[in-house]
Amino acid sequence: MSAHRDADMGHTVAGWTGTVGAVLGSVVAGTGLCLGSALCLGGGLAVVALAALLTWALHLAGWGKPGGPRPRAEWDWRVRDPMSRHRDCLGCRMAGRRRAMSVPAADPEQPVLAEA
Repeated sequence: MSAHRDADMGHTVAGWTGTVGAVLGSVVAGTGLCLGSALCLGGGLAVVALAALLTWALHLAGWGKPGGPRPRAEWDWRVRDPMSRHRDCLGCRMAGRRRAMSVPAADPEQPVLAEA
């Protein structure tokens, strides 16, 4: 455990939910494959697909994280993501969210000209 103190491992509610769902679906699908049951195999694959959709929904609700490291205050898995760093997030782009436009800061030494 001490080796992970200085790294953001990305443990989030969305991540854990997706992992548990994928493992359970894989176990069901593997059992169906071993038993020769198409129904069990299909059910397991359906559980994996539902786990992916649930993980995506949780991510969009703020319970996931974008790529890259997070600030140390957000490392706990129970902390909801403020969604402010999701400019290049694939999951957010797939949901139709637009990239945030960066507005240049105003230069205080430059006069502001009003258009007539």
